[in-house]
Amino acid sequence: MNILITGAAGFIGSAVCERFIKKGFNVTGLDNINSYYDPQLKYDRLAALGIKKENVDWYKFAKSEIHSNFSFIRMNLEDNQATQMLFANGDFDIVINLGAQAGVRYSIENPHAYVESNVDGFINILEGCRHNKIKHLVYASSSSVYGLNGKVPFSEHDGIAHPVSLYAATKKSNELMAHAYSKLYNLPTTGLRFFTVYGPWGRPDMSPFLFMDAILHDRPLKVFNNGDMWRDFTYIDDIVEGIVRIADVIPTPNPDWDEKNPDPATSSAPYRVYNIGNQKPTRLMDYISCIEKATGIEAKKDFLPMQPGDVYQTYADSSALAEATGFSPNTDLQDGINRTVEWFRSYFNC
Repeated sequence: MNILITGAAGFIGSAVCERFIKKGFNVTGLDNINSYYDPQLKYDRLAALGIKKENVDWYKFAKSEIHSNFSFIRMNLEDNQATQMLFANGDFDIVINLGAQAGVRYSIENPHAYVESNVDGFINILEGCRHNKIKHLVYASSSSVYGLNGKVPFSEHDGIAHPVSLYAATKKSNELMAHAYSKLYNLPTTGLRFFTVYGPWGRPDMSPFLFMDAILHDRPLKVFNNGDMWRDFTYIDDIVEGIVRIADVIPTPNPDWDEKNPDPATSSAPYRVYNIGNQKPTRLMDYISCIEKATGIEAKKDFLPMQPGDVYQTYADSSALAEATGFSPNTDLQDGINRTVEWFRSYFNC
C-alpha cells in the first residue's frame, strides 16, 4: 500500500508517518517546513525518521537512511501543478492530509496564510484524489469548528454554524469541500476533529510547550480568562492510533440518511466526520497543576482576560470513533504530561 501523508514534519504528521512506516506501508511524506515556528524542530522530527536536513530541498525526494519505505518531499500544497504531478506519479492508495496552517490566534494576524494553505492547498488535495482514484482521503479538522456551541459534549451530529476564528472557518470549509467531492465524485472522505493534542515533539505555540518552557525557565505563565477555561487534552499516541484505525474504515453512504433531517456527521455520500478527544475536559488550573507536579516546580502565573478567537471549553464525544474503530482515546493526563516533560527536558537539555 502506498500512502501520502502531508504535514509530515509536523507534530502529528511525523508521528503518523512513523506508525505507517512500521506497519509496512510505502510512505511519502510532504511538508513545506515553513517558519510559523522554529523549523529546526521540524527538521529534528524528520531526522528521527531518517531524513537528514542537508538532503531536504524543494521539489526533490529525500530517502530515509533508516527506513527503506519512507521518502520525503518539500513542497507547498497550494502549488497546484506540483501537487497534481505528485499525485500522477505517486500511485497512492490512501492520502492523509495533516498539512495546514495551524493556530487560532495567528489566523487573526495573518489570515491570508490560512486561506492559501488550508483552502487552496486542500482543493489541490481533493483534485489529486479525484483524478487518481484514491481509495480514502483522511484529513485533519479541528475541535475549533464547534465555535460558539454551548451544548457539551461536542457531537459530530450537532451543527457548527458559528466559528469564532478564521482558522476554525477554514477547517469547517474543508469539511464542506470534502462533502462536495464525496457527493460529486464518490470520493470516500473522513474528517477528524482533533481536540487539544499534546505530547513529545509538540508545537511550540501550544500551551503544553509554552507552559513547560515558562516553568522550567522561571518565567510566569500567561493564564487566559483568569484560568476559567476547560480543555479536552488528547495525547499524541491516542491521536495516531485513531488515525491509523480510521484509515482502514472507508466510508460508504449512510442508507438511513434523511435529507429532511440531515445528520452533519454522515451523508448519502461516502463521507464521515469524527471527533478524536479524550472525553475528559480538564480545568486550566488543574492542567497547570499536572505540569507543576511533573516538573516539581510551582509556576508563577500572570492572569489575563480571554483572547480573541479562544473558546471557553472543548469536550469531545468520541463514541462514534469508538463504534467505528473499537478505539477511544484514554491516556491519563498526568501520565501524558509526565512523558511530555521528560521529552522536553531531554530535547532542550533543561
